[in-house]
Amino acid sequence: MGVEDVAVNSSTEKAGLAFWMERVVRECDLVVQDCAPDPVHDLRVALRRCRSIAQAFAAFDPDRSWTDMRKECARLSNKFGELRDTQVMMDWVKKPDAPQELASVILIEHITLREGELKEAASRALKGFDRKRWNVWAARLPERAGRIPPESPVFPHLALERWREARWLHRQALRNRSHIGYHRLRIGLKKFRYTTENFLPSRHEAWGPALREIQDLLGEMHDLHVLLQTAIAIRAVPDKETRGRWRSWIGEQMRQRLDRYRQMMLGKGSLWPVWRAGLPEGEQLESAIMERLRTWASFRDPDCARSKRVAQLAQQLHDGLTRLNFMGAAAAGKSRALLRAAALTHRVGFSGRRKKGHKESFRMICRLKTPIGWEASDFKMMALTVLYQRGALPAPGGKELRGLSAEQQHLTSMLSGILRLAAAFTESGQGRISRLSLRKSGQSLVIIARGYQEYGPLAQKLARARYLLEIACGLPIIIRSSGGA
Repeated sequence: MGVEDVAVNSSTEKAGLAFWMERVVRECDLVVQDCAPDPVHDLRVALRRCRSIAQAFAAFDPDRSWTDMRKECARLSNKFGELRDTQVMMDWVKKPDAPQELASVILIEHITLREGELKEAASRALKGFDRKRWNVWAARLPERAGRIPPESPVFPHLALERWREARWLHRQALRNRSHIGYHRLRIGLKKFRYTTENFLPSRHEAWGPALREIQDLLGEMHDLHVLLQTAIAIRAVPDKETRGRWRSWIGEQMRQRLDRYRQMMLGKGSLWPVWRAGLPEGEQLESAIMERLRTWASFRDPDCARSKRVAQLAQQLHDGLTRLNFMGAAAAGKSRALLRAAALTHRVGFSGRRKKGHKESFRMICRLKTPIGWEASDFKMMALTVLYQRGALPAPGGKELRGLSAEQQHLTSMLSGILRLAAAFTESGQGRISRLSLRKSGQSLVIIARGYQEYGPLAQKLARARYLLEIACGLPIIIRSSGGA
């Protein structure tokens, strides 16, 4: 509400999860004394920091504690929300330029009474705060958060998501000009701000002051709206003349803030393109997408090292097929990225020794949002590549392939065949395959595998695994050791 986080200096803003979780406990001790405005504000700031960090990590880490901690933050913060609104209203009513009349007296009496009731409710909420459970989270979650360091490429992509959401809300608010629209815009910008503040400190150093100012402007507009609605609801402004004075004063205050917002966010001086320029695009965006998928998979894959080997071998096969003109020049660049993403995520459903882990992997991937920078059809092909890494073959015109063009269906079969074969090369029972290369020999494709033994235990598995790729390429595949080439 109002001026955001004035009690938090720039050094502590950059602190991590451990700091904010410890601060929640410390602020609870201060609030429980008398629920004074500053401690209430500071507690809600600390809770929002913890909540935003938990929400970000829950997108990668399936540990249930992130969701539980986020819900506890929301529960406790909401209990103090109306109290904070009331305390901020008191500040507005007592401003020197506010209308000084009977309405002000009525509002102050109402706010004072309501504040006392809300303090009692807040105190009861604090008694329900499970410190033991919170301390358990504080002992383990910062360590899990450490697996994704600040400035990791996953966070610029996450910030880009927040930027796009806030940008859309900005357009909606300017189009509708409603209180709800501007309130939602404020929430969207707050999420963008917290993402940069918590995870992209180098960008936040440049963007933070403007983001704080904008958030304050929209927050004060919300405060003023709540004040007017409260005055009307308790009949503090019963007659038309009094209502007119209050509407005029509040309207002018809101207009000043909206004008300042429009000055910062519209026209040539708009900050939207400035922020967008500092977020990934082109090759950086592709790298960020890949790192985000890899990070998400790393919390679920029972053998990340193996998946990385599969990705390396799959890309060697893809590069060989591209050189031999099997992939198609137009699709080669995008298909390589889709194949790598599929390889890095193809075992996320194999934890717990599931017999049909490939189907679970497919379902888990389908529950993700299409990454910004990819088309929905691209993401669908990647997920289907994971589905067909083993088991049934993709049937042309099958229900899973509906919505894809004939060319996309063929590409999906090619990528699935590559992944199926690359995964088979990493099966245990033989020495590690270190390198794959391809050449065409007559009416056959020959794969040269360094480290492969043609009569070893892997040969039978590869004979089955190569079938889908043979169908997709339209040629039989022969696998040879580098020594037999």
